[in-house]
Amino acid sequence: MRHTTLLLPFALPPAELARDLLGPLEAPSLALLLARAAEMPLREQPPFAASLPHESLLAGTDGSNSPPLAHALMAALGVPPGDGWWFVLQPVHFHVARDHLVLTDPREIALDDATSQALFAAACPLFDELGYEVRYGNARHWFLRADSWQALRTSTPDAAAGRNVDVWMPAGEAARHWRKLHNEVQMLWHMHPLNEEREQRGLRRANGLWLWGGAAPGMHLPEARARLLAAMPAVAAAEGLACDGTLLPPALAGDWSQWLAAMQAIDAERTTPLLAALRAGTLDCLTLQLTDATRLREWRATRASMRKFWRTPSLSPLSA
Repeated sequence: MRHTTLLLPFALPPAELARDLLGPLEAPSLALLLARAAEMPLREQPPFAASLPHESLLAGTDGSNSPPLAHALMAALGVPPGDGWWFVLQPVHFHVARDHLVLTDPREIALDDATSQALFAAACPLFDELGYEVRYGNARHWFLRADSWQALRTSTPDAAAGRNVDVWMPAGEAARHWRKLHNEVQMLWHMHPLNEEREQRGLRRANGLWLWGGAAPGMHLPEARARLLAAMPAVAAAEGLACDGTLLPPALAGDWSQWLAAMQAIDAERTTPLLAALRAGTLDCLTLQLTDATRLREWRATRASMRKFWRTPSLSPLSA
């Protein structure tokens, strides 16, 4: 059977905004598929899970810890991981809310490679002094080896983005060691000339690090899925799964006009060709996986289900 799955992180609108968002949304192909497809059982995570539903799905985890991504991502970026327990380390920006810190979506920092490498070089001696090995991957992803931190519970940056970071900070016996090291990096970067320059240009400072994705060599997350997780919001495909993450940034930022535009683009560029393939018989089965911050809802459409002409196209299933 020719079967394709389309995963759309944050295609489910917030319940309190669903009526206002779905009213003007023009997505006729998605409306037809939702009306004629069969809905599968709901999958739900706790509200303070360490990863988002689509991340847990891609990694095959339950959301109690961030996916064990480090070794697979290192391989994908051409970084020799060697032995030991490695974490993904990302330069990020924290902004101050009324009484707490909030993690800005790391994509919004837009560090270029030269700036990222300079900040990495400045921080390296702090890690070396304590015996922690760090390696550079790319502008967004660095790596830290800390074999004694295996029990540390960490969260993905997307799970924490836009929220009070206290809930999603690393937790466990090694957490205080991480906090001390992190504070030293923050103090070092506070007056770094590159950060001063970025601020003068109206750019966000890199004023912190986000630690997640701890893994050992034997914890095999397929490299293709590691690329999907790390590449969000890019459009990518692996193992019969197509993933379009373009809704993720506007949803995390609460930019709902951009979310509407992205949904309509997805309908034109993703669901319309898949619907045509179902009707033409070149595709036998299509699974739609749509998520929000805690839920994953799934619909399955087949060639036979598309013949249910009496079911009126509607986007209302998204608000149920």
